[in-house]
Amino acid sequence: MLLTVAYDGTEFHGFVRQEGLRTVEDTLLGAVRELDGAITRISGVSRTDAGVHARSQMVAFDATREIEPRGWVLGVNRHLPDDVAVRAAKLLPAGFIPRFASERKRYRYRLLMDKVRDPFHNNRAWKIDDRMDLDLVRAEATALLGTHDFQAFRSSKDEREETTRTLFSVDVTEREGNLCDIEVTGTAFMHNMVRIIVGTLVDVGLGRKEPGAVARALASGNRGDAGVTAPPHGLTLDWVELKLPEGTHESWPH
Repeated sequence: MLLTVAYDGTEFHGFVRQEGLRTVEDTLLGAVRELDGAITRISGVSRTDAGVHARSQMVAFDATREIEPRGWVLGVNRHLPDDVAVRAAKLLPAGFIPRFASERKRYRYRLLMDKVRDPFHNNRAWKIDDRMDLDLVRAEATALLGTHDFQAFRSSKDEREETTRTLFSVDVTEREGNLCDIEVTGTAFMHNMVRIIVGTLVDVGLGRKEPGAVARALASGNRGDAGVTAPPHGLTLDWVELKLPEGTHESWPH
C-alpha cells in the first residue's frame, strides 16, 4: 500500500523515528497499526528534518489485511492528530520502497520579505527584513541547473560519497503579501541541500555575497563558498514523481 501524506512539521522532530521524540513516522505507524497490527515498519520517500513540512510525502508498507484504498485513507485518518493526514492511497505490490522508486522531487521554500512579522506565516516562511533583488536571484539560480557535484551544498552530517545530483528547475516566484517562493526540482537531494541553495540565493539577492557565488561553490566543493543554511520552517516537500510497477493500481481518491 502506498499513502500520500501531508503534515505540518512544526511540532515534529522530522519524519524518521527517534526514540523518545515525536516524529511523523512513529505517529503514522501507530495509526496504520490501528487498522493492521501486523505491520511493523513503514517506508518514506524523504527523510524531512524537524520543522520541515510536506504536502506529498509518499509512504509504503506491506499490509496483511485486505482493505481497499478508501478504507486506508479514512481509517488511518481517524487515528491521526490534526497536524498530519493521509491524502490518498494506492494499492501496490508488496515490497515497494518509495525511496528507490523516486525519479524526481520538488521542494518549495517560502520567504516573507517584510520588516514586520506576520503571524500567518510564523511557521511557514523565513522572514527576511529586506526585499531581495529577484532578477539577481533568478540569474544566480541558473548556475544550479543540470548535473553538478553539489558537495558544497550539504551539511556536515551528510557523509555519503556520491554527491552528484541533477536539478531540472529552480523557479523564483513573487507572491502577494510580500511572499516569495523558491521551487527546486531534481532527482534527489542531500541533507540540507535545498536549504543551503536557498540560503545562498538569498545571500546574493540581499547583497551579502557577490553574484557568481553558486558557480564558485560548485567549482570548489567548499561549503564556505556557499551561503547560510535557511531555517527549516520555510521548506515543504511539495511533489514527488515515482516510477510505479507495471499494472493497474487501485487508488482513492481517483
